[in-house]
This record gives sequence, C-alpha cells and structure tokens, in this order.
Amino acid sequence: MRLITYRENLYAPAVLGVIRDDLVVDVAALGAALGEDLPDEMNALIDLGRPGLDALAGALDHAEGDWPVGCARPLANVDLLAPIPRPRKNIFGIGLNYTEHVAESSAALDTDKDLPKEPVIFTKPPTAVVGPGGAVEHDGSITQQLDWEVELAVIIGNRARRVSEAAAMDHVFGYSIMIDISARDNRRAGQWIYSKGMDTYAPFGPCIVTADELEDPHALDLWLTVNGVEKQRSNTRFMLFKIPELIADISRGMSLEPGDIIATGTPEGVGAGRTPQEWLWPGDVIEAGVDGIGTIRNPVVAAGPVTPR
Repeated sequence: MRLITYRENLYAPAVLGVIRDDLVVDVAALGAALGEDLPDEMNALIDLGRPGLDALAGALDHAEGDWPVGCARPLANVDLLAPIPRPRKNIFGIGLNYTEHVAESSAALDTDKDLPKEPVIFTKPPTAVVGPGGAVEHDGSITQQLDWEVELAVIIGNRARRVSEAAAMDHVFGYSIMIDISARDNRRAGQWIYSKGMDTYAPFGPCIVTADELEDPHALDLWLTVNGVEKQRSNTRFMLFKIPELIADISRGMSLEPGDIIATGTPEGVGAGRTPQEWLWPGDVIEAGVDGIGTIRNPVVAAGPVTPR
C-alpha cells in the first residue's frame, strides 16, 4: 500500500489516506461507511501492526471500483503533508553510509577518511519535518553553506529492542524519502544536531510504501536535483551498513518504537563535495526521488525575521 497524510485545503484537518491509481481513499471515512473502525492518522495505523494493515487491505478490496460516497477523491485535488507530520521522537540519521560520500566528506568537511566501523548516528528533532512542497528555510544570519542529501527513510512498525540482524526486517513498517538538509557551517565541536536539526531541515514524503510492496530495499535507485540539474544519483545497494545492521545496532542501546524513522544516509554528490562547492539559496528548488516510492519537491525560501518580544 501507498499511504499518505493529506488535507483537502489549507484549512482542512490532516487525513490518513491510501493511494489507489489516481485516487486517494480516506481511510477513516471508508471504515465508517463499511461499519469498521479504521484509524484516522498514520501513527495510529502503524500502532495496529499487521492486523491493522490486513483490515485496511480487506476494506479496500471490498470497496474497490464502487467507493462509498465521500470516501475517494482525485489525488491531484489534495495537498500532501509529510506522511507522519509530527514524529513522536527524533529522527535517527545515519552519516557517512555510502563509500563515495565518506571520501568527499573527508576532503571537504574534515571527517575521517577511513570507512566507519560502526554506524555514525545523529538525530533530527520532529520540528525539522516538512512535507512535499513545504519550504526549506534559509536563514542567512545562521548559514551560508546550506546543503542537500537524498536518503531512503525506514519507518519502524513494531518495537525493536536488542534485535538481531536476522530478525531486524520484521520490524520495518515501510519506506519513504527524506532530504537531509544540512547547514555545513554550523557543526559545533563535531556535534551535528544544530547543523542538521533546524526547523524545515527534514523534507519527508511523499508517501509511505509498506514493506511488502518493495521486494528489495537495497536495490533502489535514488537521486536528487537542484533547479532541475542532477546532483546525486546512486543505488541503495551501495550502503555500507544495510538496514538490518542499522536496526540491530541502534536497538542494541536504544529502543526503536512504532513510527520511528531512520534516514539511512546519502550517496556522493552533496554541495560541500563539489568543485567548486555549491550551496542552496532562496529561490532554489530541490527534488529527490527513490525508485518504487516517488519524488518529493521542496522550494528554498528566505527565513523570516526574528520574532520580537
């Protein structure tokens, strides 16, 4: 299934939906029409686990082609939000997880030139998330080195605590796309959270594709363009630490819970690694894609003034 969070207009509430061809089906409205109790937001669906997905799949199959009134509308007529508009916890980011990116980072950003022996983990707060079309804010008083990174995002479906690599994929709910925006000139004593965790620095979407829909998440092309010019293109098979390794490593010390998000790292082609270096500026448009999931497009805008007292 391709799951989204959307609204019908700027003032409408967020709604959980499923994409079916060129339509979006309102999950809670479908459940009400069929006399079933289906959730109205993404985290609630994730919390239900496999039984929840099975119930939703059954309802969709029952109504397919004859949608109850008010349950389906053209996808083109709705505004997509981030699939999980407000994650419950910080996003787990993985740094230096593609070989070529390790090399470009060591040359441009003074990171270690050797391949990491363990996953490099940082976090982005929930307030960093924006959805498709959401503006990435450029605050020129804070950064002059705003950079891009396309990443495959993994969404956890059930609690993982000290799980083995062999069992790790059983804890995956689905996959999405994240653009890891980074203010390269705001790394503080080697700490990345301010550089990577500012508001709007985690464009996320356009949907969550459930795990059963992607046969091999380690065989997906991913790419990113700025103003239509390709900057990154690679394949998830080049991850240094694959998804089972990441889940096993994180869960060894920190519980992964339903709805948690792991951004699995970026390939080469970031602005800092280019010659000459390139940065994002107000007026730029970033577009990122992952095979089997879709694309997400976000403009860069100038941040507003500091709010007075």
